[in-house]
Amino acid sequence: MEELVWNNKGKLMTNGPASYKIPAVADMPLDLRVKLVENRKNPEDTVFHSKAVGEPPFMLGIAAWCAIKDAVASLGDYKHQPKIDAPATPERVLWGCEQMRQLKVAKAAETEVELASL
Repeated sequence: MEELVWNNKGKLMTNGPASYKIPAVADMPLDLRVKLVENRKNPEDTVFHSKAVGEPPFMLGIAAWCAIKDAVASLGDYKHQPKIDAPATPERVLWGCEQMRQLKVAKAAETEVELASL
């Protein structure tokens, strides 16, 4: 949800809550259930001897980004993938939609030229 953007002089432009979305309680699923696995053989002194607790949140974030890209690709009948960088800000999603619109217009023009040449 946070993106670092600098201006041409190297000044950080996204340096506070006014320039990026802060995760809120509404971003959490209504039904969230967590169960920790017990009695694992990790010798480290961690909570319930857990391992790799940081990776799942990253993977869930990637899944949301892929779902957004897939939804935008549907505008072009999944024939092309939009170029949407992470994080998928509303601007970037809009740009992806515009990419799909431009591809559709170009394809329609190409088809029109082919039909005219027949």
